[in-house]
Amino acid sequence: MARVDNKSLGLDAPKGLSGRGRTRRDSDRFGRFTEWIARAMGTPFFLLALTAFCVVWIAWNSLMPSWLHFDSVENGFTALTLVLSLQASYAAPLILLAQNRQDDRDRVQIEQDRQRAERNLADTEYLAREVVALRLALRDVPTKDFIRQELRALLDELGPADEPVADAAP
Repeated sequence: MARVDNKSLGLDAPKGLSGRGRTRRDSDRFGRFTEWIARAMGTPFFLLALTAFCVVWIAWNSLMPSWLHFDSVENGFTALTLVLSLQASYAAPLILLAQNRQDDRDRVQIEQDRQRAERNLADTEYLAREVVALRLALRDVPTKDFIRQELRALLDELGPADEPVADAAP
């Protein structure tokens, strides 16, 4: 792959085209691969397939004619032991890498949850202050019962409604 000069690419070119090292995309691809391996190795299908592989290996090297054997029964299936050790030596770091990625995602999620909780607390405190301000403002607003009492008091001052009001004109 030819090295590309970043200065000639402009601002619209992806950052990873410089040819220096791995890009974030390659890292994510490998990370997804490790997670896929970790998930696959934890399934019943993987355990059954590995068991079947070992059974076929042992049966082939035990029951087939000696000229078809590729692993010796007398040496305790050395090649099978080597294959299983190799598989385990690659599986452990891949599983650890997948766990590290999950830990990183969990850390980010916890930080986002903490920030969301802080925003919710600030919003709740703001709303509580607003409710208190509204209560204080409404304390001075006359209620329906207060207005009724005042109107009754005014009617009582004016006198009973039965009495005719005297005309001021002679």
